[in-house]
Parts: sequence; structure tokens; C-alpha cells
Amino acid sequence: MLAKRLKQIAEMVSSPSIIDVGCDHALLDIYLTKKGITCTATDISSKVIEKAKANIAKENLTDKIKLICTPGLENVKININDTIVISGMGTSTILNILDIKIDNQLVISSNNDLYKLRKEIVAKGYYISDEKIVLEKKIYYVIIKFIKGHKKYTFKDLFLGPIAKKDKNYCQYIHNKYQNIYIQIKKGNLKNRLELLKILYI
Repeated sequence: MLAKRLKQIAEMVSSPSIIDVGCDHALLDIYLTKKGITCTATDISSKVIEKAKANIAKENLTDKIKLICTPGLENVKININDTIVISGMGTSTILNILDIKIDNQLVISSNNDLYKLRKEIVAKGYYISDEKIVLEKKIYYVIIKFIKGHKKYTFKDLFLGPIAKKDKNYCQYIHNKYQNIYIQIKKGNLKNRLELLKILYI
């Protein structure tokens, strides 16, 4: 059974092929391959690649999914029709991986600093075409689809997400999170408190 987050990522793929960076156990790749999508799966860990290889073999898909042990997109041939999928990493790591010249569609789920993620990828000449919010095991995951092009965004758009901001439950969760941080910060730290007030009243 595919996790809700991975299933939502799969549903956001609209191209005939993907490169799954940080593939973990290749469950997403197995699922998409069965739906006729060509998958290249990469991971920096040789142990993870071996586990992925075993999972793929169990499904008789060894000849269908390409596995590459490599950091990010190094040593990976990228075709224009490939959607690049990156999930389960921090924003800084994701941005380092994407520090190359590409025009591919991106489906990304970062585990922190979504404001920085949106801001930096938009600055690379992308716009946000879709966002999905998944609540799984009491954790909110935001999955963002970026497509090459240009749109203007406000601070609120980049912080909450131009589409994600329409989800009241998610926005309330974010508000409560930063309100608690604001309360915990020492009163003397004026600069940080002012930054948090900017977030709390967007």
C-alpha cells in the first residue's frame, strides 16, 4: 500500500517519464512503472539502492526501472520530458541538487523552509502550477509542482503557497506553529519577534 504522500506525488506527475531523486525503497517508481511511466531512480546510498533493487525484483520490474547510485542528479542523463521528483529532503539539499541548468517540470516535497524553496525556484524562472497538502500521521506535507514560466507572487504566496493558502486547516496549523515560536522567543530578541509578527499577520 503506497503512503498517501507518495500517492499524491504520483498523481501530480503528468509526463511520460520521471527521475526520482532520493528514491529510498523505490516504492514510487514501482507504482508509476505499473502505470506505464518510465522511471529512473537515484540515491546517494548504496545500501538504499540495494534495497530498492530487491523491491523492484519482487515486482518483476528489474528491466523496467533504472537505478543509479549517485548524489542528486550527478551522472544522470536528463531528458526534457522527464519530471524531476524530489521528496523527503530539506530545502537546502534540494536547492543544491537543482543548482544546474534545467527546464524540466519539478514535483517537490521538502520537509522544511517552504518559503525559501518557493522563492528560490521561482527565481530560477519557474511558476507554481499546483500544490497539494497531505496530512499523514499527524504531519502536514506540502507537495509543489513547478513549471517553467513566470508569475508574480506576494510574500504570502511564497510563505503559505499561492494554492496551499486556500486550505484553512493548513493555514491555521501554520499560524499556531509560529504563534508558539513567537511566545517562546525572549522579549529582548526584538528582530526575531518582528519577523514572526510579519508572518502571523500575513
